[in-house]
Amino acid sequence: MSESDTASEDMLVQRAGSTEAIPGPSDYFTGQVRIDKIFNAPDPSRVGVAVVNFEPGARTNWHTHPVGQILLVTDGVGWTQCEGGPRTEIRPGDLIWCNCGRRHWHGATDTTAMQHVAIQEAENGSPVTWMEAVSDEDYLAGPVKRD
Repeated sequence: MSESDTASEDMLVQRAGSTEAIPGPSDYFTGQVRIDKIFNAPDPSRVGVAVVNFEPGARTNWHTHPVGQILLVTDGVGWTQCEGGPRTEIRPGDLIWCNCGRRHWHGATDTTAMQHVAIQEAENGSPVTWMEAVSDEDYLAGPVKRD
């Protein structure tokens, strides 16, 4: 725990700016991605949280979550897509449930940055299975669902 974090017997407060932002690893992301906060709750909890910022055109690789994932869009405009489904626009305040084991991706649109909070649980120590990059062709394919 850093000096800017506080703890009591019942609660941990992780202060804004107390964790170092990291670039999204190119093995898992396309484009400029910054992860500002990462928190994994102590055992026995399996939950983890990250605040992720995507510059225009940036996105995750295809991936799955063994116990699912919740995304809460906090800024900008983005897209998300489950394999075989439509590319869907997401905006601030939108809450997205990525179903367990379903291949999907998410990120900014091609012209607008996007930030979301990602919440997921780990199974056997892993919250995600990363796969191949989303090609530019797939990223821009088809109409965008906006409702």
